[in-house]
Amino acid sequence: MEAVRSCSEVYLETYTSLLTNTPISTLESFYGKTIIEADRETVESNAERILANAASSNVAFLVVGDPYGATTHTDLEIRARELKIEVVKIHNASIMNAIGAAGLQLYKYGETVSIVFFTETWRPDSFYDKILANRRSGLHTLCLLDIKTKEPTLESLARGKPVYEPPRFMTVNQAVEQLLEVEGRRGEGAYGEETMCVGVARVGSRGQRIVAGAMGRLREVEFGGPLHSLVIAGEMHELEEKMLRTYFDVDVVGKAVEEEEEEEGG
Repeated sequence: MEAVRSCSEVYLETYTSLLTNTPISTLESFYGKTIIEADRETVESNAERILANAASSNVAFLVVGDPYGATTHTDLEIRARELKIEVVKIHNASIMNAIGAAGLQLYKYGETVSIVFFTETWRPDSFYDKILANRRSGLHTLCLLDIKTKEPTLESLARGKPVYEPPRFMTVNQAVEQLLEVEGRRGEGAYGEETMCVGVARVGSRGQRIVAGAMGRLREVEFGGPLHSLVIAGEMHELEEKMLRTYFDVDVVGKAVEEEEEEEGG
């Protein structure tokens, strides 16, 4: 709070993540500062605007999550250092460590992957090889799901005057559909309908939702508003399995769990 209030300019990065429950006006009232939204174009193409006054006065760059959660933020620091501008970091929680709430041990996660929205002509599957490598090593995989906050339409770009699409935030359900489509296409056994997964939404807020179950069954779960993430479980310790059972959604996977326990005689 003191650091932000000492600044002549305050930017809020608004494209790699989202403030889910706090409008910018609330932050402005709290800090007593006007807050400038820094969208993708501002951060990646017009960083000079952010750095312009930082050589002679304090400038804040606010990030949802940890300041090193995105390579874009590291790039901004490198530019600042090249200009001999001092950079002071104040760390924060992010999905990279808060995902521990899903019940799987953080030290057993492999490489994190990003799942982007498919289009009719672009259905990338580069994440598949990373998930496959993680699973073969017995490691869990955190899947970060796509967000589109200021995406210009292709038609408007062709006309040279950008018109932006409404914001979109990928849900666990959409991610599962895409993942299973890719498995169907690749067929190398990285995961499947019965692979244990954990879907999470709004982690860290009072309204967070965490549901564990077979990947295919998570398609039936209503996770609510953004932001969502998905974990594909690897090999699990008994304690991890016990923790996941506390996150089973009775309406969706409860029957399957009961059937499994009956088969085990428990």
